[in-house]
Amino acid sequence: MAATSFHWKLWWTFVFLCCSSSSSSRPPVSSNSSRGVITHLPGFQGRLPFYLQTGYVEADKSNGIRLFYYFIHSERSPADDPLVLWLTGGPGCSVLTALAYEIGPLRFDLHSYIDGVPRLVHKKDSWTKVSNVIFLDSPVGTGFSYSDTEQGYQSSDTKAVKQILIFLKKWFDEHPEFLSNPLYIAGDSYSGKIVPTVTSEIAIGKQVGSEPNYNLKGYLVGNPVTDPFFDKPSKIPFSHGMGLISDEMYEAYMKRCNAGDNSRQSIECTNSIHAIDECIKDICSNHVLEPLCTDDSIHHHKLKPKLNLGAREMLQRQEYNADTEIRLSEISSQCRAEGYIMSGTWANNDKVREALGIRKGTVPLWSRCDLDIPYTFDIPSTVKYHLDVTTRGYRSLVYSGDHDLVVPFIGTQAWIKSLNFSVVDEWRPWFVDGQVAGFTRSYSNNLTFATVKGGGHTAPEYMPRQCFAMFERWVSGDPL
Repeated sequence: MAATSFHWKLWWTFVFLCCSSSSSSRPPVSSNSSRGVITHLPGFQGRLPFYLQTGYVEADKSNGIRLFYYFIHSERSPADDPLVLWLTGGPGCSVLTALAYEIGPLRFDLHSYIDGVPRLVHKKDSWTKVSNVIFLDSPVGTGFSYSDTEQGYQSSDTKAVKQILIFLKKWFDEHPEFLSNPLYIAGDSYSGKIVPTVTSEIAIGKQVGSEPNYNLKGYLVGNPVTDPFFDKPSKIPFSHGMGLISDEMYEAYMKRCNAGDNSRQSIECTNSIHAIDECIKDICSNHVLEPLCTDDSIHHHKLKPKLNLGAREMLQRQEYNADTEIRLSEISSQCRAEGYIMSGTWANNDKVREALGIRKGTVPLWSRCDLDIPYTFDIPSTVKYHLDVTTRGYRSLVYSGDHDLVVPFIGTQAWIKSLNFSVVDEWRPWFVDGQVAGFTRSYSNNLTFATVKGGGHTAPEYMPRQCFAMFERWVSGDPL
């Protein structure tokens, strides 16, 4: 894959071609951080009602790796509010996903365009209402982040962590006015492997007096990929609890897959899992209540939420293939893919790229999720990093959309239980506007777990108002 990465990107370019801010919303900024400030964006009517800056940070000089970021000031009090570094999962999904579909201040209007560009509108439930957020395209090859060499595109969990740490140091060199702000590392989905690891490295650095001296306060992860020992087996009891498989199928699985490992039993276990796969093959794994948007005219294969696949493979099967022409008219208005495709139309527009300051020739074709980047999965589990950070006294919030079959809350609860922390606040509902928004439990060492009722694999995408309330309370130190 690595040897052909440049040719691959250019070929997709051919396929694609053929087929703010008010003065009250920004703190004093240094001359360096004023570069890349954007006041208008194609698709958005008028001046942006928030402060947006974009730019690149060199994370590997030998390969010319430059990570692209969007930085948005808090719309409340930028000089005092926390600073959040947000990482999107995949690995290979652009952070524009978080900015436009999850926690950011913009969203696409599915029904209108402005000058040929999808219309953007201001989102009221943005986490930037109460925090500064750096949205980072990581690892390299994701979104608008790029490498000058083919070798640079060879990434991994550990390489991504190292480059994020370099990014942060250099970013603060250019934005020293934010060093005193409370710092949180955050993300969802596959970034569950990266967020606690980055946080642990920063915490260790603080202990030995490394520079810069970040004001690290903690981290938060949503529906996080953590450890296949916990994540994968949880999909079957989740399916049973949701009424997707029968009692008999569940009992057969429990009997055949937990009764030993001889060849006869192994075959019986495989057959049991296959029967379950067949039963739920038409369920959308990102959110079990939403339609599975499959169409043979725009897919090479049907999207099936197989229970023996990892979280990354399951996410990939929910994405539309990049090697087929996709027309909005072929996609149901009930499908989120319609909105996803608008981000590609927007990000590949020349005027948009010029406004964002994208360097010409670096990313011929932007894609929301490129799950074919050459990537090595070399952090098998992050449980030890969660344990390390929390026992050092840093705060943590782990939340799960309760309708997610990709990384079910059952598995997340299981690895949290394995930490052997005492329960401080027993299981209880938490509320938004007088209605139950989910359930939560607090543990010793400042760890909070919460479910988001009605949420899917990326909970803020499905329940933005509830997730904003959850974040606002937690980051302020208030109980959910």
